[in-house]
Amino acid sequence: MSRIAEELADQLARDTIAAAEKLGDDRLIEQIATAIGASSPTTEELFRTLVRVRIAEARARRL
Repeated sequence: MSRIAEELADQLARDTIAAAEKLGDDRLIEQIATAIGASSPTTEELFRTLVRVRIAEARARRL
């Protein structure tokens, strides 16, 4: 995967996590992932991975 695709997916993951927290809508991440997957399954998987990594990091920091 290209570096630019990773950077874009990472920024989208950050923005989506922040929006989901602000709105109190846990489904938002799934909706965004599904929308991405409609045109690029590879980018969808990258997005999902980065979301999981960022959420895990946030949980670890809270501990």
